[in-house]
Amino acid sequence: MSRPVIALVTGAASGLGLAAARRIVLNGGKVIVADIQDGSHVVERLGESNCGFVRTDVTSENDVKNALQTAEHKFGAPISTAVNCAGIGIAVKTFNEKKGVPHSLEEFSRVLHVNAAGTFNVIRLAAAAMIAGSSPDDDEDGQRGVIINTASVAAFDGQRGQAAYSASKGAIVGMTLPIARDLAGFGIRVCTIAPGLFRTPLLESLPEKVQTTLAASVPFPRRLGLPDEYAALVETIISNKMLNGEVIRLDGAIRMQP
Repeated sequence: MSRPVIALVTGAASGLGLAAARRIVLNGGKVIVADIQDGSHVVERLGESNCGFVRTDVTSENDVKNALQTAEHKFGAPISTAVNCAGIGIAVKTFNEKKGVPHSLEEFSRVLHVNAAGTFNVIRLAAAAMIAGSSPDDDEDGQRGVIINTASVAAFDGQRGQAAYSASKGAIVGMTLPIARDLAGFGIRVCTIAPGLFRTPLLESLPEKVQTTLAASVPFPRRLGLPDEYAALVETIISNKMLNGEVIRLDGAIRMQP
């Protein structure tokens, strides 16, 4: 018999993470919102009995451990699910023609540190919590948990100015299968979602004309993705045990132009 979902969702104060947290709670699960931004509004919306907020820098071992411990104390059991949505992005070319300067190494390293190392930090600590604190499900599969990461189509179709972002998301894609293999013996599955153009706060901050142009570039459906469509795939990965070690593009068949 499968246990109720107790999830740690990073970057859940807004956008895709918020949608994932909401979908998990609506399906009867419990969620800790782990975000560097204030997530108290999410707790108010989803209810204190179902949700908690812990301010979390995903690159900090202490912050992530604190979030995991809070989940266990609040809900009476260790997490069974981790959803990695936290991340940052910049738009900087490898060489800036106007300024005559190369891409900042510091900025490149920062994006890799938050997106790739931060994701791995949550994966390793979440897996350790699942292994130490729970027994496998009482069924023939013996699942302990599932970890879902968020990459991007930029991992495959990086555009101009996306060297750092694409490299960070490519790292998440590249680590998915080996980590799934590492954790298979413990009954922990690992998958990654690679979204295309989604209606997130970042995209909604762009001028309406730009949003319309971007939406028109999606083959079908010819629109921006909805955060709840991302959350629906999270739900599917949680429930379908044969999804493991896979990277799934969720993009309406878009292939980004240079």
